Amino acid sequence: MPTAADTAALGRDIGARLAPGDLVVLSGPLGAGKTCLAAGIGEGLGVEGPVTSPTFVIAREHPPLPAALGGRGVVLVHVDAYRLGVGTAVEPDPDEVTAQLDDLDLDTDLTRAAVVVEWGEGVAEHLATEHLLVRLDRSGGDEVREALLHGPARLVGGDP
Repeated sequence: MPTAADTAALGRDIGARLAPGDLVVLSGPLGAGKTCLAAGIGEGLGVEGPVTSPTFVIAREHPPLPAALGGRGVVLVHVDAYRLGVGTAVEPDPDEVTAQLDDLDLDTDLTRAAVVVEWGEGVAEHLATEHLLVRLDRSGGDEVREALLHGPARLVGGDP
């Protein structure tokens, strides 16, 4: 994916497949495009935006737009686990991060929302019985983003 627009387009494709109860875990280094992908997912779901990084609030809920404006009736809960210690130079205690995620009551939101967790690999997967993992990376001197999708076929889709 050579541009941020391509990353957002992948997000729109993923968002169009999400339903209440779905969990998407985003992984990758700083600057890999996790928030850009999450914004595209929000567009694909048809939620009120803009979808921006929830780093300082940890979690943000985006209600769906009215159907006439492209909303699909699915709430987006966007979580950034970075401030919970994930992605920092010091390796976080996975049990502590999991406890902090549990304190956000995200498992309750999963029944009525699609949940996207940035920096969630290794700590957020327990929030649902199945999930889509999107690993983002930059290669070629930061010119190209790569995305690897792992999860159930209904969420991975065709060739995104």
